[in-house]
Amino acid sequence: MSERKSMPLVKGYDALVGSVSQVLDAGRSQAAWTVNSIISAAYWEVGRRIVEFEQAGRAQADYGERIIDLLSIDLRKRYGRGFGRSNLFQIRAFYLAYRERVQTVSGQSPDQKVQTVFGQLSADYFDALRKALPLPWSQYSRLLSVESPAAREFYETEALRSGWSARQLDRQIATRFYERTAMSRNKAAMLQRGAKKETLDEVTPEEAIKDPYILEFLGLKDEYSESDLEAGLIRRLEDFLMELGGDFAFIGRQKRLRIGNEWYRIDLLFFHRRLHCLVVIDLKVGKFTHADAGQMHLYLNYAREHWTHSDENPPVGLILCAEKDAAVAKYSLQGLPNKVLASEYRLTLPDEELLAAEIKKARKRLEAGQ
Repeated sequence: MSERKSMPLVKGYDALVGSVSQVLDAGRSQAAWTVNSIISAAYWEVGRRIVEFEQAGRAQADYGERIIDLLSIDLRKRYGRGFGRSNLFQIRAFYLAYRERVQTVSGQSPDQKVQTVFGQLSADYFDALRKALPLPWSQYSRLLSVESPAAREFYETEALRSGWSARQLDRQIATRFYERTAMSRNKAAMLQRGAKKETLDEVTPEEAIKDPYILEFLGLKDEYSESDLEAGLIRRLEDFLMELGGDFAFIGRQKRLRIGNEWYRIDLLFFHRRLHCLVVIDLKVGKFTHADAGQMHLYLNYAREHWTHSDENPPVGLILCAEKDAAVAKYSLQGLPNKVLASEYRLTLPDEELLAAEIKKARKRLEAGQ
């Protein structure tokens, strides 16, 4: 007995298969089917039909997962890969996440009598879908993993504005670019940085080192010392590594070095695989000063001579501070023989609505050329 025959039918299900197939067949008949925005529009409409079929009656709603199982079998027979069970659940979730957006942009509901041309959809209605959902399906499928609606809208807007590839969007989500932009003192600069095209093989220290870092997982209160900060990062090392990025490997803490008759300790030592170099991290609970740059310069000179292997690049220094003045950081760090960067860290995130509003203001200023 085949997989399909072993599953009982649900009343009205054959009509659902025919309806969904009409949408997909009509889409594939268009020369523009290979344009991913067409696929996004078609998948949204497929998701709508699945949800409306489920909600047509209590019996259908009770058989929600079975409907997806049946539909997956039948669509894979007709179209091959791309319509597995998990894919259909994602398409269904896509409709639920964006249904209000589409109705707002199109100015009309699918319930209205507009379904006459394109796979039982009017050309105007389908064009409205495309305008409301302009990104490729590969990017929407990634956006669905972002739980916050405000963050999801931010990534979608920036992907459109900056022309991000699916890979670049994935990297920005993974590195929490939304939160980092919201917490930055110069949001416009962050947006400009995010708009730069990424290179596949090369990475600079400026690209590898984030600013600011979000350390809310530490749970530190208002008063804490540098030793408290360091101990918290070591205790939550896995979370810290995730925040740093996938290319960082932990080497050690409080590594001793002797210069002349003086002993020094560096707070944290990492290795970056793509930069292929050591990364020396100095923790500061206060504001960045020019003296911090001089001390890091001392550490890097020593690390380059005594800890760096012959096949490695010169070490990079990161001063992780609670606050920095952009001008002081610029003139303290600019032109040093060693690469030294200063990044702020944040222990808490403000209200999400406030974050979204501040980012919109920064985006408007950027677009206005201010």
